Amino acid sequence: MTMNATAAPSVPPDSRLSADNPFARESTLPYKWPPLDKIQNSHYVPALEAGMAEQRAEVAAIASNNAEPTFENTIVALERSGQLLNRAATIFFALSSSNTNPDIEKAQTEMAPKLSAHSDSIYLDPALFARVKRLYEQRQSLKLDPESLRLLERYHTNFVRAGANLSEAQKKELRALNEKISSITTEFRQLVLKGDNAAAIVIDDRAELDGLSDAQIATAAEAAKSRGLEGKWVLTLLNTTGQPALAQLKNRSVRERLYKASIGRGWGGEFATTKAIAEIVKLRADRAKLLGYPNHAAYVLEDETALTADAVNSMLHQLAPAAVANAKREAADMQKLIDEQAKANGTPSFKLEAWDWDFYAEQVRAKKFAYDEAQVRPYFEMNRVLVDGVLFAAQELYGLKFKERKDLPVYQEDVRVFEVFDHDGAQLGMFLFDPYARSNKRGGAWMNSFVEQSRLFGNKPVVTNTLNIPKPPAGQPTLLTWDEVITAFHEFGHALHGLFSDVQYPQFAGTSVPRDFVEYPSQYNEMWATEPRVLANYAKHHQTGAAMPKELMDKVLAAQKFNQGYATTEYLAAAILDQSYHQLAPGKTPSAGEIAAFEADALKAAQIDFGPVPPRYRSTYFLHIFSNPIGYSAGYYAYIWSEVLARDTEHWFKTHGGLKRENGDLLRAKVLSKGFSADALTIFRDFYGKAPEIGPLLEARGLTGGAEATAN
Repeated sequence: MTMNATAAPSVPPDSRLSADNPFARESTLPYKWPPLDKIQNSHYVPALEAGMAEQRAEVAAIASNNAEPTFENTIVALERSGQLLNRAATIFFALSSSNTNPDIEKAQTEMAPKLSAHSDSIYLDPALFARVKRLYEQRQSLKLDPESLRLLERYHTNFVRAGANLSEAQKKELRALNEKISSITTEFRQLVLKGDNAAAIVIDDRAELDGLSDAQIATAAEAAKSRGLEGKWVLTLLNTTGQPALAQLKNRSVRERLYKASIGRGWGGEFATTKAIAEIVKLRADRAKLLGYPNHAAYVLEDETALTADAVNSMLHQLAPAAVANAKREAADMQKLIDEQAKANGTPSFKLEAWDWDFYAEQVRAKKFAYDEAQVRPYFEMNRVLVDGVLFAAQELYGLKFKERKDLPVYQEDVRVFEVFDHDGAQLGMFLFDPYARSNKRGGAWMNSFVEQSRLFGNKPVVTNTLNIPKPPAGQPTLLTWDEVITAFHEFGHALHGLFSDVQYPQFAGTSVPRDFVEYPSQYNEMWATEPRVLANYAKHHQTGAAMPKELMDKVLAAQKFNQGYATTEYLAAAILDQSYHQLAPGKTPSAGEIAAFEADALKAAQIDFGPVPPRYRSTYFLHIFSNPIGYSAGYYAYIWSEVLARDTEHWFKTHGGLKRENGDLLRAKVLSKGFSADALTIFRDFYGKAPEIGPLLEARGLTGGAEATAN
């Protein structure tokens, strides 16, 4: 059942919702654009409550229908249910990530368990499941088209996985577990955001910021001013372990302070998250047992393309030794540089630590490739990267056109809106771009859908990309790091997956695919950031407009495999940590006081506990796996699994002529338009012509020789 649909016509709108609530009716704005200028905090809870009541009435009408179950009166009717709830929940959860406030947080705490209970009330309804089950058993005789048959099969799978086959006593226990998990994961998310803000470090002396640009120092001063700390500087934290300033700060003690503030979040004090982690892991393990699985990972992975924990473990542990070996070689290069500099300066040398890595990696890169980030950033002005890079690549590959619009309401003044037109001039959808970090925005980068495509309802997609780029002071250009450039291309890959969706049913739309497939289109789209024609189009000096010199561009391209030992190791450490928690059986999960030791032991057991390269996320701020509603629990491995598919696709493009319309049209037709209307690996094989191969990934990450395997 999806919450993206139009209410069944036989059930009147819920009369308890005030007519002046913006969610009370479908938007009349273009593309059903949400009336963001009219939505107030006070509108969410009444709309969510009324939406649940309306959908319960719709579902009750389906379950109690005296007519024989048919695909239309049961499955399509379910797919049509919940329009009001979907309208409210879509915006509520999107803004709780990108533009939250105390009222939204309070509403989220209140509504999370209620929404969980509402979902259970549908999936655990025996009369409703009886109708779905009967149709499922008759599915081969119903003469359904392939997408409709798949919808019926998915509904049956969703009901069974939600516990429809449990006894009434077991269902009661499951409902309680689901409500508790929903509440605690919401609590975890809110604690992490507050902890991120509280852990920012205060600098008293401007000289300690040596190495940062004037614009970055001004941003730090603005951050201090906003906290009432005039005359000081504040370095705020991103949600990841690594922090951008670590690559530039010359003062080693400040680097150490920043790093320790980052990894120290959530272990104690007001915003400690260890208690929440212990409860989440325990409750998930208990729920898995109730549903008939040995652990939470087994439950999650059964419905992913990986299928089993053994398949995930095999891939992670194949890659880990080569990644750590590469990281140790990179560390040796940096230690050599540290020793050389100490000898030249007549100062004592020191052992490379985690807070030194980015700083000396930049120097090694500059030495090996004769450039550093300070040289390339002036060529990566944000608007040019977006318009002349990200959108230009989509124009060349798919024939898309983009027109910026300023007549539609947005939720924050920095958000930009683009109408997207297809190659034939037809309206395709809308794209929102929210680039800047804010104290009320969670860390990282992501894609949301405000409206999901569906032929059933005539919906065209409205998608968003949200980044966390530090906003410079007024009048200063926004100059991106190379990582931020790659992130912009990555997230737009998700956006294209949503924009190109061409399915009948909203349940299959766009990115509604398994977690270990959803990152595939986004990771593949990164390749266009380095495609020579695209790079030349956007890599221009922000002041002079001069193209990035070819020799500098060549160095950027040559350096793509640099530091991949570090990047792969920090990622794999986090993915292994995720699996370690979620492959635990009930009764074996750690207590709050054991979280730190469990983390250390898990990394050591996987032989990926290399001190200078910490996990990308430590347990206490690992939003991907412990937060509602992000949903990567037992699924953080998905990035590397998807990257196998992405690098295979990159290899395919390079051997088929690269940036050509016919290539883009084929990928769109075979992959990007399909959503989850077919099995994910079937979709990939139909495009690629064979099973995924790990070789292109190993080559891309400089890990050749470390593993030979096929993803299946």
